[in-house]
Amino acid sequence: FFLPSIASPIAMLSSLVVASTAFTGPVTRAPVPARSAVRMAEFSESVPFLVKPSKLGKGMTGDVGFDPLYLSDIMDLKWLREAELKHGRICMLGVVGMIVQQFVRLGGPYYDSPNPIEAAMKTPASAFGQIIIFCGIVEFVLNNGKMTMDDMFADGRAPGDLGFDPLKLGKDPAKRADLELKELKNGRLAMLGFSGLLHQAFISGKPVLEPLSAIDSY
Repeated sequence: FFLPSIASPIAMLSSLVVASTAFTGPVTRAPVPARSAVRMAEFSESVPFLVKPSKLGKGMTGDVGFDPLYLSDIMDLKWLREAELKHGRICMLGVVGMIVQQFVRLGGPYYDSPNPIEAAMKTPASAFGQIIIFCGIVEFVLNNGKMTMDDMFADGRAPGDLGFDPLKLGKDPAKRADLELKELKNGRLAMLGFSGLLHQAFISGKPVLEPLSAIDSY
């Protein structure tokens, strides 16, 4: 006589489960995208083991994807290109100056050394101060007082374009683009060359070309 009382709750529970499954329908899995459809991270052309910086690869002259510190992600790209061009131009002049100084000097107690490091150490602080002030004035005038990355290119000026082209070599757009790329590459090479000459002078304590005379002894 206990069977009906036990069977009734079980029957009610079974009917509820069956009724609920009627509304849920079959369980389906979300489609898994094919491996080829998953977009892989794009790596830098010049540093293939690093992810390509997001702002590079947009067609800027000389852009080879080299930004291992990802400065372009936090700083204005035009401002960085302006700095690169200016440092390259200074180093091109610097390399020539370090070589010419070995043969041509102004003389006197401060400017008579063929060694660039020794010559720099002899230069009075007032002379260095004059150089820094002069460079600051030139920068301020050429940029019309716009010295920050927020306003330096507000007037549409291209990075590095100071209007200096006395021989009118940049009249032809195609030739101008080629010359801009050559200037950029020579500037990059000059920055490496200037650093190499500077360290050589530090280590050897001699003028930059003098160690070449010792090559035959090796």
